[in-house]
Amino acid sequence: QVQLVESGGGLVQAGGSLRLSCLASGRISSRDVMGWFRQAPGKERQFVAAISWSRDTTAYSESVRGRFTISIDSAKNTGYLQMNSLKPEDTAVYYCAATSLRWSTAPRHYDYWGQGTQVTVSS
Repeated sequence: QVQLVESGGGLVQAGGSLRLSCLASGRISSRDVMGWFRQAPGKERQFVAAISWSRDTTAYSESVRGRFTISIDSAKNTGYLQMNSLKPEDTAVYYCAATSLRWSTAPRHYDYWGQGTQVTVSS
């Protein structure tokens, strides 16, 4: 079992930055994958970024590539999503998730989810 707790959301003006954190507890291994997803009202949950716990593989959605950076501090069992140059369309609830099964950017492949943190970007 893995438990995930996000923090760091909030309200920011367009062009600003936020850093989300995801504290993981439980059984974590180098084969695990951490992903960040987001869901805006009335929309499906969408992939944002993913990283292998060993940090040798990362992936980003086209909409955030070049603006967001995913990272892991394994000593702290914490994953991060640094979000720069935020846009109003980035407004959503952001979730971190983890899977031990496979490398994937699809929400259905992730077994463990945090409670979500709201990010609101004003124009």
